[in-house]
Amino acid sequence: MTSIDGHILRMTQYGGPEVLELTEVSVPTPGPGEIRVRTRYAGINYTDLKIRAGLWPIRGSSPFPYVPGVEVVGEIEAIGADVQDLDPGQAVITMMQGLGGVRAQRDGGYAEFVVVAADAVAVIPDGVDALAMAALGLPGVTAFEGLRRLGPIGGGRILITGAAGGVGAAATSIAKASGATVTALITRKEQIDYVRSQGAHDVIVGSRDAARDLGASRFDAVFDVVGGTGFGVHVASLRDGGALCLVGAAGGGDVGFDAWQLIRPITLTGYSTETLDGPSLRDAIARLGTLIASGNIVPPRHRLVPLDAAAEAHREIERGNSERVLLIPQAGREV
Repeated sequence: MTSIDGHILRMTQYGGPEVLELTEVSVPTPGPGEIRVRTRYAGINYTDLKIRAGLWPIRGSSPFPYVPGVEVVGEIEAIGADVQDLDPGQAVITMMQGLGGVRAQRDGGYAEFVVVAADAVAVIPDGVDALAMAALGLPGVTAFEGLRRLGPIGGGRILITGAAGGVGAAATSIAKASGATVTALITRKEQIDYVRSQGAHDVIVGSRDAARDLGASRFDAVFDVVGGTGFGVHVASLRDGGALCLVGAAGGGDVGFDAWQLIRPITLTGYSTETLDGPSLRDAIARLGTLIASGNIVPPRHRLVPLDAAAEAHREIERGNSERVLLIPQAGREV
């Protein structure tokens, strides 16, 4: 196997979207235990924007040049020595585990080809549309893992905050498929139809940081992507025996709640995909694949953007567009 040429988007400094530069590079041959993946879809996540702006600095003394992107869906193009149970041509998904991100152990997913450890991929199940899996992608895995930490939710009532965002929408769809009755907390009335299409039974429109009409002891579970000043309200909305899992803090990490809540029989926990490993990824993708194939979950709304238009996509997301954006590796390529 030999190296090949491919395009990447890289940055040599922190800054605005304009620091993303399309560059042609030589893609390395996969080494022992590695595979090379030809990218079909690379999701844009808020993590990418935070890192690009320097708000979440890249770890390491020499962070640049840096290639953003923490997830890729594509086909195995080449395999290195000692790789078992994977073959060229298989559709796979990989995310986190040092792919871009603040750890940046490898170049990220804004690229035509990525080289990753074979253990860091999951094969997309036969019969599952790769685009549907990419649309779920990291938000879907985050939602799945966060919901799992709440314990069984079938037959219960669950509050999902930030339900119109990528993770919240995925959580809404997965929770509905699990048999829960979902109440979606959103910030704008125009989001109502969308969250209902994802599986919400009830919808509350209120401030991102506080929805005072949630009521006390109302929900069996809370899936919280907001945190912030509304966190205390979310905690108080739990019934005895309920659980809350925090998977994000769009409203800020400075939270507070009535300390007396801690003597109630409730569980407060959290999840971050920084802890994601290969076995967990493969389990989540297998389960999500089953739900996609059966039509029991609806991938969040999404659109395709050429790799060389990523800077403008970053600008749109920063202006408040919450639609899932998937980069495709060649400008104008039909997918």
